[in-house]
Amino acid sequence: MRELLLGIAAIPFIYYTLVLFSSWRFFRRPPDSVPAGFHPPASILKPIRGLDPDARENLVSFCQLDYPDYEILFCIDGEDETVIAMIDDLKRTFPGRSIRALHGSGRIATNDKVAKLVRLVNEAEHEVVVISDSDVRVRPDYLRQVVAPLKDPKVGAATCFYVPAGKLSSFTDRLQTVGMMSDFYAGILVAWQLDGIKFALGPTIATTRARLNDFGGYAVLENRPADDLLVGRLIAEQGYEVALLRYPIETVSDFQSMRELLHKRLRWIVVMRHMRPWGHFGLLFTQGLPWSLLAVAAAPQAVTAVTYLGFYLSLRIAMTAMIGVRGLRQKQLWREIPLIPVWDAAAFGIWLASFLRNSIRWRGADYYIQDGKLVPVASQAADK
Repeated sequence: MRELLLGIAAIPFIYYTLVLFSSWRFFRRPPDSVPAGFHPPASILKPIRGLDPDARENLVSFCQLDYPDYEILFCIDGEDETVIAMIDDLKRTFPGRSIRALHGSGRIATNDKVAKLVRLVNEAEHEVVVISDSDVRVRPDYLRQVVAPLKDPKVGAATCFYVPAGKLSSFTDRLQTVGMMSDFYAGILVAWQLDGIKFALGPTIATTRARLNDFGGYAVLENRPADDLLVGRLIAEQGYEVALLRYPIETVSDFQSMRELLHKRLRWIVVMRHMRPWGHFGLLFTQGLPWSLLAVAAAPQAVTAVTYLGFYLSLRIAMTAMIGVRGLRQKQLWREIPLIPVWDAAAFGIWLASFLRNSIRWRGADYYIQDGKLVPVASQAADK
């Protein structure tokens, strides 16, 4: 029995090795090429709800793109005067840039962001659309880079990694970044290696209205969670590739507390438990820290501790260095290496907690997930 447990406890090391191989293959590819002369007119779509930290700096970066013909189209809550004032300021500062604002989605939907995207796609001036979150900050070549893969008719969408903007000032930001680089992106790269990318990452999705219309458009997603993941999946199901770029963008952290970070992570993993139950359960065998500790408890000898904890730490540090430092050029990540076990302990606790939750809290309201849709807890209680 002890030998069986020790064997199972080594399974995460196999996963970590696969992560290293997948990351090495992905980042050894040549930089993403930008075809000469390919710059179709594009619409950048931004559903806005309130202002994120450093909102003006983020939005200004989109007004300074090195791209011949594009528009920035916002959909905002009609009564939000601060957002309206920000957009008016952008129009004055960049009079030559095409900037439009739509007031309200005109729809009633659980997922207000997706309802806004329905209207944004319908009213976009151009066929190529780039969906981008409001906390994103980009470089002048951004649009050329993310639109370039669409020249290939086999590619239906493009998405990319995101890295923190500026220095990591708080413990929460540091822990979030370590988790993203060493855990979340690790799973993405293994998925790329084994089956290709069948999803998209929310901060940037470049596609076309035709590809969105192929599956019914954002209207079919407005009462569902994880719309970014589903857009990529539904495009892939039409037979198109989803390109994952090496080109990273920046995002500005908006976590106000550790509690907020843990709640967001719990919400994501509860959604995963409902949408991909076997994938969610399989996360158990990617958790090297608890398995290594269990191995030491089962065979409390120095050789066991050195072997299991040594392999765990070595492989986790190598993964973080391969993805974050070497691949995404985040040199500051070396200082956050001691936080890897802290993140892994928190991630395991969140995974366990996800089995105790039947609802998620999102934008101040509680929802059940039933048949892949968000159902307000309050409305279901009223029906009983």
